[in-house]
Order: sequence, then structure tokens, then C-alpha cells
Amino acid sequence: MRMRITIAGVSLIAVVAAVSVVLMGGRPHSVGVRLRPGFHVVDGRLYDAAGHEFVMRGVGHSHASYPQRTARMLSDVKAMGANTVRVEVSTGAVERRNDEADVAHVISLCRRNRLVCVLVVHDTTGWGYRPGAIPQSRAVDYWISIRRALIGQEKYAIVHVANEPYVLDNVRTWPTDTMDSIRRLRAAGIRHTLMVDAPDWGQDLSFTMRDHAAEVFAADPDHNTVFSIHMYGAFFRATNVHDYLGRYLAAKLPIAVTEFAYTHHDGDVDEDAIMSEAQAQRIGYLAWSWSGNTADVSNLDMVKGFDANKLTWWGHRVFDGPNGIRQTSREATVYAP
Repeated sequence: MRMRITIAGVSLIAVVAAVSVVLMGGRPHSVGVRLRPGFHVVDGRLYDAAGHEFVMRGVGHSHASYPQRTARMLSDVKAMGANTVRVEVSTGAVERRNDEADVAHVISLCRRNRLVCVLVVHDTTGWGYRPGAIPQSRAVDYWISIRRALIGQEKYAIVHVANEPYVLDNVRTWPTDTMDSIRRLRAAGIRHTLMVDAPDWGQDLSFTMRDHAAEVFAADPDHNTVFSIHMYGAFFRATNVHDYLGRYLAAKLPIAVTEFAYTHHDGDVDEDAIMSEAQAQRIGYLAWSWSGNTADVSNLDMVKGFDANKLTWWGHRVFDGPNGIRQTSREATVYAP
């Protein structure tokens, strides 16, 4: 039998809950803030459903290309300390379609491994430039079509709408298109934290996302959208990293580094600055990528041949280096007993 004891007008259950939150670690909401059913944003920070601030630490994986590797991959990265995996899925436009049942299975695998699952449509990459790529609006169509796999999983999954869908002169339509995408997803009953990629191959060279982030965030009726920046050659020095992320922090807008590496086609990347700044400012990072990159970027594989026992230099840096995953990752408290 549950009993509610009230002392001086304060529910003892509420007091015990508040004490429990503090003991479990993290930065909880203040007493009195109603907990929500899933991940949510408050004052520019991401919180899990238990009311604790959550800072993503993990890597990317192309489930669309390597579905047979996903189960083992999730188990391996969890063992190495990750708390999140960004999982690429396909609408069927570029790779074989990951249908509702498959997406539900991926989420279940993430939950089994006590990982937060960031699901992202891969087929939008380079729309207007890359053959076969589709616009962000079709990614929204896809999420709506498989929404039964998503609804009810708000505690464990984040919906990253589309990967790098704006790369050329279509950058100018990013604000209105992105606001429309968010509204459509909300109208379809998708209440998850949403994530939206910057234009310019995700690097926001034009500062379109930076300059319009406030209005895009305000357009979400749930006020639960996180902005996603990819850090490659445009972020070759610490000042670039510090200034870009600092604009969001000052505006209390949520930002995460959802792809980065130590080098890329467009030049050197200051991975040390990215990881250091992310740790100092409690910003999530998801390094690219576990394994299976094409030959021209195979140096970005963290392990060879999906074998966790064959870490590359990049894998050692991400997991074991300063401000790396083993050192800084904390499991989402929704998985606490």
C-alpha cells in the first residue's frame, strides 16, 4: 500500500523523489518541474525522462549499409563506455528500406545495451548534389510512415530528421523547410526530441542555422529540437569551435556535435578542441564513425573490419584520449534501476 504523508504542505513522496534525483547524479530539474515522458530540452540543455541532464557521448554507425553488424556494434561500443549511438537508416531511396519492424528492432537493441538511440535518415545526404539523394521533406514522410515504431520510445530514442540535406543554393530554404518538417512531425504525433542538421554539408559555413536557430526552435510547438553541427575542415582551429558553440550557449539554444573527425576531404580538423570544448560546456558529441567507411575515408574507421579488438589511432583517440568517451560518458539515468 502506498501512503502519501504531507508535512508543512509538502508531499513526502516529492521530497524523497528530489533526494533520489540528487543521489543518482547529473543535473536534475528543480523540485516542482513536471517530468516529461521522454527526452526534452530546458534552457538549452537536453534532459532525459528521469529529469537529469544528458550529455551524449558516442559514435556513428550506418545500419542502412551494415544491418548485420548492428547488434554486435552496439554491444561493443557500450562495453567501451558510449552512452549513445547515432544510427543511420534508409527510406529505401539509396539503400534497402529500414521498415517499421526493423527500426523497432534497432531501438530494442539500443535499450538492451542501455544506449540512447539517435536515429537519422541517411538518404538525404547531399540532396541536389549527390545522385539519388532525397529532400528533407521525404525523410519526414518516412518518419511518419514508421511512427508506430517510434511512439512510446521517447525515453530511449531521438529522431534526427535528416543527414546533411542542404549543400548548395538550397541553403536559403533551410529555415522554412526545417520549420515545416518539425511542424509536420509534431502534427503526426511524434513527441520525441528532434534533431536537425545544419546546411552546408552539416558545417553551417553560411551560418544559416546559427542565425535562424531561435526562430526554428520557437516553431516547434514542443520546444524540443536540438541543433546538429558537423565539424570537419571548417573547424580546423579552437577559436572556430569555441565561437560557434558559444553562440548557442549564450542564446540558450541546444546544440550537439553529431559528426566530427580528425581530418577530412576539406582539411585538418581540431579534434582536441572539439572534445575539450564539448566537455567543458557539457555539449554532446558523436564521433564519425565506428567502421565500414568507403575507401576514400577509411581512415575515419575507429576499428578495422568492425572488430573491437582492432582499434585504429582514431578509435583510441575517441575512446581513450583526453576528454574521450571512457573518461566523460555517463549512462542515461532512464536506465538506472
